[in-house]
Amino acid sequence: MQDRWANKIDLITSAFKTEFGSLSVEQLNWKPNPQTWSIAQNIHHLIVINQSYYPVINAVRAGNYKTPFIGKVGFMVNFFGKMLLTVVQPDRKRKMKTFAIWEPKSSDFSTDIIKDFEAEQAALKQLIATCGNLLNNGTVICSPANKNIVYKLETAFDIIIAHEQRHFEQAKEVFAAQKKGTGN
Repeated sequence: MQDRWANKIDLITSAFKTEFGSLSVEQLNWKPNPQTWSIAQNIHHLIVINQSYYPVINAVRAGNYKTPFIGKVGFMVNFFGKMLLTVVQPDRKRKMKTFAIWEPKSSDFSTDIIKDFEAEQAALKQLIATCGNLLNNGTVICSPANKNIVYKLETAFDIIIAHEQRHFEQAKEVFAAQKKGTGN
């Protein structure tokens, strides 16, 4: 099971590096308008979200995690999991507003953001590789952004992967607008 996520993470990481790895600081931070995130902001957002899951998963491992009451209601766990997975799909038909804790705090990133993303992806793969027993037990966690949004850990990893693909598509749209606007 973990291999399927690892393979997808490798593909996403490679796609980001291939598409954006040779861009300049200006290209990574370019925004078509104030309401749209730059390529670098999209990447930073993914790093922040992925890292926000670590304390939750580490608390489960340490036995310090208390599943919210709503997480004990199978219907709600399935409902939230399916809903979130649907919303983060890469087709980008619907815009979404993220939780404040996951918004990029800056719009001035260095080219190191690509290396930072690559390192975070490796850490995410390592985390997933060590969660076999939690996955086998059907562990339920809450969203790092809202304790009342609950889903299985397996679904959390599916959500993370789909979300990364979604933001890759969003970053590609920004890059296409940039090329079109500059005549490149």
